Order: sequence, then C-alpha cells, then structure tokens
Amino acid sequence: MNIVLMGLPGAGKGTQAAHIIDELKIPHISTGDMFRQAVKEETPLGLEAKTYLDQGKLVPDEVTIGIVRERLGKDDCANGFMLDGFPRTVPQAEALDELTKELNRPIDYVIYIDVDEEELLKRLTGRRICRECGATYHVVFAPPKVDGVCDRCNGELYQRDDDKIETVKERLKINMEQIQKLLRYYESTGKLHRVDGKQPIEDVTKEIMSVIRGAKS
Repeated sequence: MNIVLMGLPGAGKGTQAAHIIDELKIPHISTGDMFRQAVKEETPLGLEAKTYLDQGKLVPDEVTIGIVRERLGKDDCANGFMLDGFPRTVPQAEALDELTKELNRPIDYVIYIDVDEEELLKRLTGRRICRECGATYHVVFAPPKVDGVCDRCNGELYQRDDDKIETVKERLKINMEQIQKLLRYYESTGKLHRVDGKQPIEDVTKEIMSVIRGAKS
C-alpha cells in the first residue's frame, strides 16, 4: 500500500501517520528524514543536498526526486510506504507519479486530513510554554491548573512569537495556496480522499483506515 499523507499545519498529520504505519507495518518517509539519511550515508545526492541545506536554501526538485528514488527503492518499501511532506508542489507530484511508475510502486491513495481555518487557528495559537522548565501546555486541549502558571515549577507561561495569531494566519495562508494546487492535481487523478480532521483522533484514524481498506465508512 503506497500512500501520500497531506494536511495543513495543525491538522494532526503526525499523530495519524504514527497510527497508519503501525496498522499497515510500512515505513513512514518524511522529506527531512530522507535528507538526513542521504547526508548521513554520504550518497552523491545526499552530499549535493547538504550544500543547499547548509546554506539554508531549498533543495532543487531534481535532487529531491533523486533522493526519493533512492529511498523508495530500498527493501523496506517493498510492501508499501507512506510519504509525508512530499510532494509539496504539482511538478514534484508529477515527477513522483513518473518515478513510482518506473519503480512499479504507484501511489494508491492520497489522504488529505481536512480541517477548517478556524479550528487550525485554535489548535496552533493555543500553545503555551513555561519560561523556567520548558513544559508545554495548550489553553484548550491541555491547560495548566492555574491560568498562565506552570503546574511543574510555577514558572510563567508564555506564547512564542510563531504561535501568535498574525504569524499563524500568514503561515496558513501560504500553505493553503500551495496545497490547493496539489489537491486539484490529485483530484484529477482520482486518488484523493478527504478525511474530516475535526473528529476525535481515533475516529480520524478509523476513517483513514476505511478508505485504505476500501470499506464503507
């Protein structure tokens, strides 16, 4: 089973990825992991990617696709894989389709965890961190016993700049623009399945597994 998992920041992609690979016994392949492994193994493409990463630049598509090719060709992908964080653009999606056809490992399902902007903002802006011990809370999902005070050390809780609503809105806007193009592409291939990400975690997992197993929800 070959899967592409998609979702905006805060949609719960990481949580669902862990459940899916546990159920299907397939490797979870993220872009970052692929790059790190290729660099560690000092493959020619890994070393080329490192020159861009060290400069804080985006790795060109042709290098990224080459690293994906190397990763998907490994033995642990023989029974399937789940890609997370790739593709990010339509050209990457097109290149991935060509690559997986060549490897005779075509993508079976593209799962998009769909969560509206209002819910994403609630999830992403609610994080609070202790200035003293670094403990993490969420004002809605994991609040401290006393508002603004750490349960562990009584330290002050604060909101990071990148969790503030203006920053999160801008990040979501950029991601939405990018992901909509990908969703249109995968809709045209008939492989896209949208899953309601506002449900409880276990229900999202059940819906995803129903899609993958071809069962009716």
